[in-house]
Amino acid sequence: MALNFMDVFYRAYLGEPPNDALSKSMANSVVTQAIQGGIAPYQEYLLQGSIVDTSRDVLLHRLQGLCDNAEGMPQKFQDHEMVFMMRGNTPQQIISFRVRHSLHQRQNWVLRYTGQTEIGDKNRQTLVRTCCDVATSDNVVQFLNEMGFRLDNEFIAKGFFFHKGRMRVTVSKIYKILQHDNLDNLEQLTMSHLVELSVVAPVGQEQIGEDMKAFAEQLKPLVQLDKIDHRRLQTF
Repeated sequence: MALNFMDVFYRAYLGEPPNDALSKSMANSVVTQAIQGGIAPYQEYLLQGSIVDTSRDVLLHRLQGLCDNAEGMPQKFQDHEMVFMMRGNTPQQIISFRVRHSLHQRQNWVLRYTGQTEIGDKNRQTLVRTCCDVATSDNVVQFLNEMGFRLDNEFIAKGFFFHKGRMRVTVSKIYKILQHDNLDNLEQLTMSHLVELSVVAPVGQEQIGEDMKAFAEQLKPLVQLDKIDHRRLQTF
């Protein structure tokens, strides 16, 4: 069985797995210490953009020619993603985790932590944020609830993914779940597809940004991949 992400935190900082006697404040303290202690030694380099639905197939054809395994059909995915949050000691301190599982392979569950996006350095070609992905068992949602986390939002992502070396490209449609626990009752959010180019790598590999920017240039004018400041989007 895959080790639960929170077990990593507790074993690292308390020397034992979690139990019902641990309070919400203790859970918050342990998670915060783990994050500050550098338990997420990897960084995600990210560029994002969008393309209207009517141009999606043209982009898929372009990606199929540029990426690895060009002779094969694009690989499809359909994922259910949930965002869980817990407030810290101050209103500004919010700890969040993302749980994603495949609807094609329902035994595949992944818990992800991502840090604050580093956007201040204008010389960087991509967004950069610390991240940690851990495979978990299917009871991770129950566990997060017992820890004091609460579901903030959820959605379904359907689309295609490609690889170019260590770069990963996804072209996905985002759907709103109209009724909780009914993943067939969906509504598309926009008339476009989200396009993401990303690499997860150890800290300090700045050359990745240059490689990603060069690859993104080959997708113009179909799609403009750029650094997106998510904090500004939240103000609209």
